[in-house]
Amino acid sequence: MESRVILPLYIYPSPGAWEPLYAAISKYPNLQFLIILNPNNGPGEAPWWPNEDYVREIPRLNAHTNVTLVGYVYATYCQRSADDVFLDIQTYAERGKGWLSVLGVQGIFVDETVNLYSEKMKGYLDAIDQQVKKSEGIVGNKIVIHNPGTAVSSRLASPGPDITVVVETSYQHFITQEYQDWLATSPYDRSRSCYMLHSVPNDEVKNLTASFCKAAKYLFITSATENFYGSFGPSWEDFLAAMEASGIAESG
Repeated sequence: MESRVILPLYIYPSPGAWEPLYAAISKYPNLQFLIILNPNNGPGEAPWWPNEDYVREIPRLNAHTNVTLVGYVYATYCQRSADDVFLDIQTYAERGKGWLSVLGVQGIFVDETVNLYSEKMKGYLDAIDQQVKKSEGIVGNKIVIHNPGTAVSSRLASPGPDITVVVETSYQHFITQEYQDWLATSPYDRSRSCYMLHSVPNDEVKNLTASFCKAAKYLFITSATENFYGSFGPSWEDFLAAMEASGIAESG
């Protein structure tokens, strides 16, 4: 039963800033890393882009066979103009063509999606998914990830994206009965589910990781209580070691 690390890499790539990630990728060659790139609340545009630090570091990540990059876009709970989201997707796609392909991504992470069904919301999200799938410069499997951060209604999930973040919360909130009751309604099976949990007690990280592997294929667990996605956090190595020790780290 394979699980994969999903990492929101919202750390600016100053020289050396991503070294803990490169070290982990090399140390755990059989562990797959699904990495969310967020250059500038999306792909970034001129004159900020091309940004020399991202242009230097993205090819280093793409050089590893156990790394898959996806680009960040935001939907503002389906209130953002779909055309603006399409433009962000197209910007990522253009970077995957020709000599720029070393800067390319293999999918899109759509942040701030909704979890309750309406015909309008489903149409909006389906259109985004279709845009990713038909974008030639998005390479590989053209993975689509939605982040409502909670369980979604079954009508929204059919067919739905490839992966959904059904948990994005603190440990303290996660363990409440109310949260567990709602999570139990998730229509997604393990292979399409992602858990992101922060503020986990250090001594719980390893056991929780092993437990979560049974419920979700894509995991990110950290003891950090703030800036969870802007740092690797004190439990980074414990989390990775737990993934390895669980016997579910397989190349795929």
